[in-house]
Amino acid sequence: MLIYPNFSSSLMTINKETVKKISKLSRIASNEEFENSMIKDLNSILKFVEQLNELNISNTEPLSSVVDQKLYQRDDVEKKINEKKDILQNSPVKNENYFVVPKIIE
Repeated sequence: MLIYPNFSSSLMTINKETVKKISKLSRIASNEEFENSMIKDLNSILKFVEQLNELNISNTEPLSSVVDQKLYQRDDVEKKINEKKDILQNSPVKNENYFVVPKIIE
């Protein structure tokens, strides 16, 4: 069983055209040094994924948490917090439903 079953690194390598396309799509300016660095980095990531695919995980159960304890679940109760009238009591100047602030732009 493969960790990434749809991944085939023998068909996938990163080249300069791929890096240019990624740069264009992500709107990142690139130069020769950046492209060479990205080719090296992305190919090393693909190599690591290939190593993961070599692992035999057929007898391994999926893991949802590393902590072996049950999560506490609280009741879903509606609470009335941050009501407008309570918040507006903190306003130094009263004006119906709004905070009054000093004018900054003239």
